[in-house]
Amino acid sequence: MEDGDTRYEAVRSRDGRFDGEFFFAVRTTGIYCRPSCPAVTPKRHNVRFYASAAAAQHAGFRACRRCRPDAVPGSAEWNVRADVVGRAMRLIGDGVVDREGVAGLALRLGYSARQVQRQLTAEVGAGPVALARAQRAHTARVLLQTTRLPVTEIAFAAGFASVRQFNDTIRTVYDASPTGLRAAAPRRDTPGTPATGIPLRLAYRGPYQSTALFETLAAETVTGIEEMTGPPGRRVYRRTLRLPYGTGIAAVDERPGGQGGGGWLDARLRLTDPRDLTTAVQRLRRLLDLDADPYAVDERLGADPRLAPLVAARPGLRSPGAADPEEFAVRALVGRGEAERLVQAHGKRLDAPCGTLTHLFPEPSALADADGSLGALATALADGSPRLDVGADRDEAERALLGLPGMDARTAAVIRARALGDPDVAPPGEDVPDTWRPWRSYALQHLRTTHRERYSRER
Repeated sequence: MEDGDTRYEAVRSRDGRFDGEFFFAVRTTGIYCRPSCPAVTPKRHNVRFYASAAAAQHAGFRACRRCRPDAVPGSAEWNVRADVVGRAMRLIGDGVVDREGVAGLALRLGYSARQVQRQLTAEVGAGPVALARAQRAHTARVLLQTTRLPVTEIAFAAGFASVRQFNDTIRTVYDASPTGLRAAAPRRDTPGTPATGIPLRLAYRGPYQSTALFETLAAETVTGIEEMTGPPGRRVYRRTLRLPYGTGIAAVDERPGGQGGGGWLDARLRLTDPRDLTTAVQRLRRLLDLDADPYAVDERLGADPRLAPLVAARPGLRSPGAADPEEFAVRALVGRGEAERLVQAHGKRLDAPCGTLTHLFPEPSALADADGSLGALATALADGSPRLDVGADRDEAERALLGLPGMDARTAAVIRARALGDPDVAPPGEDVPDTWRPWRSYALQHLRTTHRERYSRER
């Protein structure tokens, strides 16, 4: 969608497939929108296109109050790309700029701050500060409209350095004061707090096979840190989260909401520190693969005779990720049963257990004294080699994993696909042709889902 006229056609047809992939702004109104905005279509000569909400805001446009362009799924491009821009966008989404500044972001990427600024501005239309500012504004809006937190607390929870900066940003981005933005929110019978749970809608584009993904999560559930409740189709997945400022408990409903070109999953987050909201949301999005582009995946895989009937039966099948990459690496190595033993023996107990959720998964440093391959992996993770965060270089991480004693190529490939979110992984020994590139992880998910369902029917 590089051509402006092609993008304008998407706007004219209100095509939700491109929500989050680009934004359009209207010069005469000073407002920017998502492509599917239901408002009156503007004239072509008044329209400007931007690669990110931050770029539109930086150009002086305000967010549309009707289509809420800041709430769309993230661009699938940044999820897929392994270059410095893709890695930078994932790190900014995880809150690294708010916690460590631009210098910290650049250090993680192995580039100078000037190089990162130049590359992001060239491709996204905004630098890391503007991108983080747009994210802070969105976090603030969510907290204003879904919780009873005082406005001053929200300012600092969203990552703003001062109340004045918070007020100025909210007025600039939403053309409203914080109190006005709160007053304009739809009424909720039970507004949340970080302690009782912040209600959220986790948006996605296109079709979404939530039942298949929840089946995968149910099969992997580790007692103490995860649970799945309710019957198929109406299940709720809950898990504990270790976060930069505290801990959290997340609950996600299996039943999708919305129609047509996209929808959402209802979720609730209980946080010990509201500053962790952005990071917690991003980690859930990666676990549930909510920023994928199912249209691109299905188009490529559906052209293959072997996969075509599977894609037709399950359009929008996702490839699950991981809420905590280091946790997943350990679980992939030792298996579910041993993971449950490790939780009970070495996991940190929650200050306030919630049902069967009683612990956090043990940090790598707590497992470093273990014997054999587990100890080697835990020691390496505690030392930062390999790095498995969202900004990690996938090739370097896999090489580092393969250099550890007891780590085989198949386990390293699974970690790359899930913990690092690589959409194009072919584990050794799998019949995965190159014609399925760049979506081989999704192709394997189709095959595994079909096998699991066939096995379930035959039992």
